Amino acid sequence: MKTTISCNNTLLLLVEILFLILKVFYFICKNILTMFIPITKKSVTNEIVLVTGAGHGIGKEIAIGYALLGATVICCDINEETNKQTMKEIKLMEKNAVFAYQCNVADRKEVFRMAEKIRKEIGDVTILVNNAGIAFIKTLLNQSIDEVSRVIDVNLKSHYWTLQAFLPSMIEKNHGHIVAISSIVAFISTTHGTVYSPTKSAVKALMESLSEELRAYSKGKSLIKFTTVYPALVLTGIVKKPRSRFSFIINGLTPQKAASLIIDAQRQNFRERSIPSYWLLLVRLLRCLPTKAIHCISDFLDVGVDIED
Repeated sequence: MKTTISCNNTLLLLVEILFLILKVFYFICKNILTMFIPITKKSVTNEIVLVTGAGHGIGKEIAIGYALLGATVICCDINEETNKQTMKEIKLMEKNAVFAYQCNVADRKEVFRMAEKIRKEIGDVTILVNNAGIAFIKTLLNQSIDEVSRVIDVNLKSHYWTLQAFLPSMIEKNHGHIVAISSIVAFISTTHGTVYSPTKSAVKALMESLSEELRAYSKGKSLIKFTTVYPALVLTGIVKKPRSRFSFIINGLTPQKAASLIIDAQRQNFRERSIPSYWLLLVRLLRCLPTKAIHCISDFLDVGVDIED
């Protein structure tokens, strides 16, 4: 009797393993197909989109891009003047469903106060774009306590506060999309990135963990989407002295072009997307090499960021 039960259990386990292999193979093939077959872009009309760091650079262009697509846009930035300027530019395009809220996203209390005002005055945020970010291009030993804290607070902690403020309504309605702007340096170690790079790696881990958490607690029924974007060089002014032996490697994109690609990634439900798109595959292949091989390639290409004068 025990032998029969044991055989049955073994057979069931083998069947489970076979189904697992088939599922894995199916999803690998599906993922490969998306590289060649364009994915239909979902509509964002009538969605309520909140963009942090909307006062300048990528955040400003993301806000403009969503407004042009018919979404209700909420501009959020610590700089009230530039934030309102973004709103004014959108209104000049005859897009009136745009609002501006001054907020330091590194401050949890400010974020929750803003969230409450938004709920009362506009409604529940359905697309959250965590874009705000800062950097100080210095060696680790030259980073002050304040600089280290500010980078961690803005680049990482702010994600926790905005998620805690806006995710509950998404869970309640089982509808929403979280977009996090990380960086390609989340995968590649760089000189002068000892504070900035770890925050971007942490954003990657946060998005993966949260996505898995919702999947587990909803038993796979959560319809909330997650998109993490890894830009390479975008000409926002944060990096003033990029360096490369071959200029085409770090041919920077304009904020407008980067924003367009970020919005497309969200509308196509990409879980991860690099800008340009080929970088994600390249850096993952690079990470498979021995450390000394990576150093050889790095020295040959001489890619990095120099300290400002």
